[in-house]
Amino acid sequence: MKRTTKKITETRPLQLNEQIPHVTKYMGSKRNLIDFIVKSLNEVYTGKETIVDLFAGSSILSGALRNQAEIHSNDIQSYSAILASLYLSNYDWISYNGIADHVVDQASEIFETYKKSNNLKFDYSKINSIDALAKVEAKQRNLYKKDFANQDYHLFTKYYSGTYWNYEQCLWIDSIRKVADEYKNTNLYFVILASLMFAMTYNSQSTGHYAQYRDATSKSSMKDILIYRQREFLPYFKRKFADLKVTLNENKYSFKTSTLDYSECLNQISEKSIVYADPPYCFVHYSRFYHALETLVRYDYPEVQYKGRYRTDRHQSPFCIKTKVEGAFIDMFQKIKEKESSLVLSYSDTGMIDLESLKTLMRKQLGKGYDFETRVLSYQHSTMGRKEDKSRDVEEAALIAKKV
Repeated sequence: MKRTTKKITETRPLQLNEQIPHVTKYMGSKRNLIDFIVKSLNEVYTGKETIVDLFAGSSILSGALRNQAEIHSNDIQSYSAILASLYLSNYDWISYNGIADHVVDQASEIFETYKKSNNLKFDYSKINSIDALAKVEAKQRNLYKKDFANQDYHLFTKYYSGTYWNYEQCLWIDSIRKVADEYKNTNLYFVILASLMFAMTYNSQSTGHYAQYRDATSKSSMKDILIYRQREFLPYFKRKFADLKVTLNENKYSFKTSTLDYSECLNQISEKSIVYADPPYCFVHYSRFYHALETLVRYDYPEVQYKGRYRTDRHQSPFCIKTKVEGAFIDMFQKIKEKESSLVLSYSDTGMIDLESLKTLMRKQLGKGYDFETRVLSYQHSTMGRKEDKSRDVEEAALIAKKV
């Protein structure tokens, strides 16, 4: 996916864009560290280079640097390219006068048609026991066996009703997703999908990711789940759409997005680029936590498995595998050297490889022709419900290698 505008070569230091729209909760997000990252990039940026965000994830760096530099945003996950395109596209909202209301009207009409044709109702208003909640949830999950031939966009209704979202919320997801495809050749496509991701995030009864949905095991957890089950979906979509209209406007710089493995991406980058690398730090694979966003974007009715209804084609990163992580770093360093590019590498003292070993490896592989610097920042990292503690004290390092 590629969007280009007029090329700019003006030299100036990178500044942090203070208005980065929030779209989704994201494990390992660099939002709280973005100032630290931008300052580290300024150690190697001269105003001429393309900045390659090699493991873009939530694409927060694209939001931070929009309208300042040429950016190539890459991540093997398709949803990341949508978020990068959202942040980096050039918007002329005057030409889209009234578009938000029009999109909502389109989605509402589709929703009502789907709801009427299916003639299904799952009532949460009178549930007062864990057993009653379990029964109504199980009925919705059984929709996976139903033939939805009368509903052309039915992926979430069929796959995810009674899991992270209830049946009616899934109807909204499918309805809005259908509308999005009508704008696929415009930058409104990214706005609609991002607003939909936001609504999905804040209507999901999970902990902020999609590794697994919750079952009610106590009265208190039942009450919490019911809050999300009775939440209205559409207001969240409308709220984020309005927010994006305010915060996203002009971008004069060219940009590119790709959904490649990191190694393949490095084969294709321009020489003398600046690579910002933020690889996974630990054994958990992001494809397990954000498979629902990937499926939303690809909308390909994949084969799914296990309670979490994960895609069977989930990507497994070598940076998350103890026996492969060193080889993956060596491959990355060698290809950056071949491209005569500079590097800013983010890594944590909780990573799969310790920081001192990583610094030694980077210096050995890049060798002469580079100036090296290390910057360290202490901060609290959110565990996103994966651990008993909500956050942990960690040290984030920026390992900088400037090509000279």
